[in-house]
Parts: sequence; structure tokens; C-alpha cells
Amino acid sequence: MDAVQVAIAEQVAEQHRHHGKAQFFWVWGALLAITGIEVFLGYQNMEPVRMLTILMGLSLIKAGLIIGYFMHLKFEVSRMKWLTMCSLVFCLAMMCIFFPDAFRILHLGVK
Repeated sequence: MDAVQVAIAEQVAEQHRHHGKAQFFWVWGALLAITGIEVFLGYQNMEPVRMLTILMGLSLIKAGLIIGYFMHLKFEVSRMKWLTMCSLVFCLAMMCIFFPDAFRILHLGVK
């Protein structure tokens, strides 16, 4: 590694050292609370579109917390964040392209 990469790695490590276990327990508690809300909503008699919209929103919040804190992306340099988000957008775009092709099995039937 060159001097710039070492300096960036040391800076990120120093920022990360200042966060104790308490922060991770708060995030864990938030994830536990959101999971409890999701389970509660699963047993409610709601229209499916509304319930799934709420559940997807809560799941995105949970994913953001997990990626940010437990996968330490919050403490990474911005290039890593951009690379990760671009990869995510690319994967979602590919899924949108190939999912309609998977539904053709419904029209082909079993022979």
C-alpha cells in the first residue's frame, strides 16, 4: 500500500475506535424493535398492498442500519460507498430485466 492508502486506513480506524459497544447495542435494540413491529404487522388484518409497503419500508431501514453499522460501511471512505451503491443499483436493474423472463414458466405449463 502506498502512503495515501495507509493514511486513509489509519484515519478510518481512528474514527472507528471512538465508537464503543453502546452504539452497537442501540442499533441492535432498534433492529429488534423494528422486527417486533414487522411481526406485529404480520398478524394485523390490513390490505396487502398497504402492509407490504410498510414492511418494505421497515426492511429498507433495517438494511441501512445493518450495512452502516454492522458491516462498517458508515466508517468507510466515500469511494467504497459509491462502489457499493452502484453495484446495488446494477443488481436491481438486472433483476428487473430478468424477472419478467422467469414468469414465462407460468404460461408454458407442465408437459
